[in-house]
Amino acid sequence: MSEITHPTIQDGWFAEKSNMWPGQAMSLKVNQILHHEKSKYQDVLVFESSDYGNVLVLDNVIQCTERDEFSYQEMITHLAMNSHPNPEKVLVIGGGDGGVLREVVKHASVKEAILCDIDEAVPRVSETHLPGMSIGFKHPNAKKYIGDGFEFLKAKQNEFDVIITDSSDPEGPAESLFKKSYFELLSGALREGGVITTQAESQWLHLPLIVDLKKDCSEVFPVAEYAFTTIPTYPSGQIGFMVCCKDPNRNVREPVRTWSREEEDKLCRYYNQDVHRASFVLPNFARKALNA
Repeated sequence: MSEITHPTIQDGWFAEKSNMWPGQAMSLKVNQILHHEKSKYQDVLVFESSDYGNVLVLDNVIQCTERDEFSYQEMITHLAMNSHPNPEKVLVIGGGDGGVLREVVKHASVKEAILCDIDEAVPRVSETHLPGMSIGFKHPNAKKYIGDGFEFLKAKQNEFDVIITDSSDPEGPAESLFKKSYFELLSGALREGGVITTQAESQWLHLPLIVDLKKDCSEVFPVAEYAFTTIPTYPSGQIGFMVCCKDPNRNVREPVRTWSREEEDKLCRYYNQDVHRASFVLPNFARKALNA
């Protein structure tokens, strides 16, 4: 069998280049390419890196690495889950690697967690090459649905306590998940007092996009706040989230439920109640832009 090759990997190094982060690139040293295919929707690549474990790449952009994925998965999940007093039914849009599902089912209140991803290749490949993340699919309260999240939501009304959108960047199959019409669907699918989080790009690279995103969210939800986390293999070393709630009296900056310190240490490697609060504290340039 011939050795797998990929155009983003040259001389033993993967290089991530995109028009969404012009003038910079992220490189990782590659031990071996584990998988490559062109799915119906995107280019799917998995390689073993020298220092970051296995790496999932979609359309030439890093989605997760085994070394640092937990900071993203924990934050996008627990910022929403701990902003709801009793989340029982949860929907994950995207997140086909299973990492968000893994975090959702850590909450004892959850009776049903549904994941909807448009591309069957992502969970299939992740179950083979990212077992620490895809373990989320194996929980008895977890269900998987392959299909378009936008279309899936159109049939849902007042059904979920929390909806988490773990999307890739607003290009290709994820583009519709950054539009106001999508947030209107999310609001309709939430029960009273429901909460959403959605991937909301980097304040260093995409501030105008985030300003527009917050404006759209604020027109749909009475509470809409931007938070961020640090993660070395995402462009600029950080990624943000919009956290929104249907209850105008809810302060998502303050967790309404908390684990004990011992539980936090057992369940999480990044998230804790102090990090929850701190993630909404923005540097001046971003705060001014988002509050303008």
